[in-house]
Amino acid sequence: MARSDHFGRAKLRARQLQGSVPKALAAHYDRTSGLIVVRLSSRLNVSFSPHDAQGLEHARPSQLEPIEISPSGFGIHFPKLDADLYLPGLLEGFLGSQRWMASRLGQVGGKSRSTAKRAAARANGKLGGRPKKAV
Repeated sequence: MARSDHFGRAKLRARQLQGSVPKALAAHYDRTSGLIVVRLSSRLNVSFSPHDAQGLEHARPSQLEPIEISPSGFGIHFPKLDADLYLPGLLEGFLGSQRWMASRLGQVGGKSRSTAKRAAARANGKLGGRPKKAV
């Protein structure tokens, strides 16, 4: 059970966010560009590809509308996917949980075709390659 001091701290953090982070006023999926566009209270529009956001990466265009905005303005919700994005995290460049973002970075690194990576793979191959998994 949560203690009352936890609620007090949560309310304080929410008040601090209210004054320092813009809120979402509107959001829609732009089929022409294939981007989700969020209009902020700072009069700035932020757009991103749904393929780069956790929970939306496999979504079809028909699943990306409607988009609901949370009462606080800090969250956007995709009802057809039951997916949520946290606006302050989105503005900091985080389109998913820390674990999900790390896996995406690993995928990018694994696709690297650098000279150093090719040389390391050749050297590893000369030593017998990747060790077999123990069963």
